[in-house]
This record gives sequence, C-alpha cells and structure tokens, in this order.
Amino acid sequence: MLMPYRRVLAHAGARSFFLTGLLARAPMAMIGLGIVLLVEGVRGSYALAGLVTAAFVLSEGALALVQGRLLDRFGQAAVLVPATVVSNLSLVGLVVATTSGAPLALLLVLAALGGATFPQVGSAVRARWSFLLADRTAEKDTAYALEGVADESAFVVGPVLVTVLATTVHPTAGLLTAAVVALVGTLGFSRLRATQPPVRLTDDSVGPVAPLAWRSLLPATGVAIGLGVLFGGMEVATVAFADERANQSAAGLLLALWAGASLVAGVATGLVSWTVDAATRMRRFTAAFALVVLPLPFVPTLTLMAGLLLLVGLAVAPTLIAMVSAVEAGAPRDRLTESLAVAHTGLAVGVASGAALAGLVVEELGVSAAYAVPVVAMALGALAAQVSRQAGSPGRVAGSLPDTPISPRVGATFAPPADQ
Repeated sequence: MLMPYRRVLAHAGARSFFLTGLLARAPMAMIGLGIVLLVEGVRGSYALAGLVTAAFVLSEGALALVQGRLLDRFGQAAVLVPATVVSNLSLVGLVVATTSGAPLALLLVLAALGGATFPQVGSAVRARWSFLLADRTAEKDTAYALEGVADESAFVVGPVLVTVLATTVHPTAGLLTAAVVALVGTLGFSRLRATQPPVRLTDDSVGPVAPLAWRSLLPATGVAIGLGVLFGGMEVATVAFADERANQSAAGLLLALWAGASLVAGVATGLVSWTVDAATRMRRFTAAFALVVLPLPFVPTLTLMAGLLLLVGLAVAPTLIAMVSAVEAGAPRDRLTESLAVAHTGLAVGVASGAALAGLVVEELGVSAAYAVPVVAMALGALAAQVSRQAGSPGRVAGSLPDTPISPRVGATFAPPADQ
C-alpha cells in the first residue's frame, strides 16, 4: 500500500533531504504556539501573545517571497544557513526580552526579525522534489502528499511537545526547544547540496525571465490565506478553550488530534491516483472544509471538541496538498520556489491575522466567538478557490517554449551551484 512513497524515496538523495527537511520544518508547528504560551505564561495576556505571534508570522510571510527568489538565484545552502542563524538568535532574544519585562515594542521587533529570517525549508524541499521528478507527474503528486504527511507529523508531535515543555518545565522551554531543532535541522538539510535545484543565472541578453502564473497563483494564494487564518485562529482559540476549562495542557492534545487526523488523510491522499486536476480538487476540498468547521463556535466540552477536531483534521492535508499542486501545475520551472513562496506568504499572512484577531476576540467577546474567526476565513477561502482554473502542465503557460531538463525557459540560464 505504501509502495508509491517508497518509490519516490528511492531516488538518489531523496531520503536524506526528506528526513533532514522534516526535522528542519518541525519547529513550524512549535514556534507560534511556543510564543503564545511564552507570552501568556509570563505576561498573562492572550491579546499580547496574539500580537507577538502575529509579528513573527507576518514578517515571515512578507519576506518569504524574497527568500524564495534568493533561493532560486543563489542556491539553497547560501541562503538557508545565514537565515537560520539570525532567526534563532532573534528567538533567543525574544525569550530573554519577554522574561525580563522588556517593552512590547522590543518583543515585536525581535519576533518580526525572527520571522523575517526564518528559513523557508518547506519551499526548498518541494523545489527539490520538483527538480528531481521533473517529468514524473504522478510521482510528484505522491511526493507532495508525502510532504503534506511530513508537515502533519510535525503538527502531531510539535503542539504536544511545546505545550508539555511550556506548562510543566517553564514557559520558555517550548520556544527554546523549537529554536534548537530548527537550527540543527536546517544546517543538516543545507549540507545536502547534490540534490539542490540548479541556480538560476539571469542574463538580460537572453531575454526576460518567465512571469509568475498569476491566473492559477492568485486563487491558490486566496485559499492559502483562508487556511492560514484558520490555523492561526484555531491555535489561539484552542489554547484559550482549554484554559477556560481549567486544563490548558489539554490544548496540545487537542491540536495533536487535529493534526493526527490530517496526517491520516494526507497518507490516504498520496495513495490516490487522481483523475481530476489540482484546481478542481482544491475547489472541492475547500468547499467541504468550509462546511466541516461550521460547528466550532458551538462546542461546549473538551470531549466534543476533540471529536470535532478529528473531523476537521481530515480536511486539512487534502486541501493543502491540492493547493500546493495547483501552484506547481501553473508555475514556470525557473520560478517554482518563488511561486511556492507566494502561496506561503498568503498562508503566513493568514496565520498572523488569525492569531492576532482570535487573541483580541478571546479577551473582548470570549472563546466561542474566537472560533468564528476560522469559520469565516474558511468560507472566504472556499470562495477564492471557485475562481481557480488549471493553468496547464507544470512549468508551462500559453505560448511557452518546450521544456528541457536543464533550461526550461528562454530568458533564464541554469548552472549548478559553484560549491556543489
């Protein structure tokens, strides 16, 4: 049953960059919640925690596109290593500033710097898969599903780990652990240079670089924003939901159940041979997702919330996988990382907005009202998906020249990194 996954991992170098990429991305499931638990635990305010979390995620999203362009232009190792060093130093500074009573402005600056330089390993890993499996569409779908499973694995372990550390050891323990894991994983991933996509060397004499495929990218980014608001809002609202019932440590378990269900759905998604295109799948999955989250504001108990989050989780991975596949289907090969970064920016902007808005709603209107944030966001994301159209085969737009493995477009020259 798992043969499709074994097949893609059997390609030269794939297993190594997949495993180190998994470790490097694990903190994405820990940092946001770690900041919430740190700031709320030390400063006693969900609104403040939401603002600091939003500063991290919003700045990450704002600079993700720039980092994606740099990854394509200079190579992954040259960008990811300095980025992770600066990001982790900023997170350590945030911990020190929070516990020492520093003003809010300093917390926001440190969180923003940590987010702005946070390494975009997810986009880098997917770019490696796209390069490695350039002419194998079915295997690429399986690889993207595998990445979805990897993401969900992080969201199964991450929330539980960071919650246990922050609530039983010290409010700082969760975020500091996430920083260490990010550093080790990203450095390990960056050492694997043999599987890096070729560096794009722009040459004005050859012609302009292929434009981004906005026709497919904009609807997918709209879906990403909706998903992001849902993720950010759910994280803050669920911590507050458990706290309101005098069991804050249960928040990690609730979020892990949600992610666990998504992991199972992601595995199943990767085993399906789809007969419909990614844009159609994205439209259908987002519509179903919008319906599933409707009961969230009306759940009274932890037990019922656990059951609903299991159901909601089943919709997460298929929707994310379809969204990423829709982006990849229309992206020029030489701007794939950048295209993925645009969608990631939408996701990050959504997470930041959702976390900040949910934090404010919790304190002003209560926990139940905070769950309305992800409900409305998913409805808007589903609307955005309805305008999507399949842009064609990967890396092509109307009038493009035929692909080749090395130089898929006139206007961009490719060469391996000098240190490869």
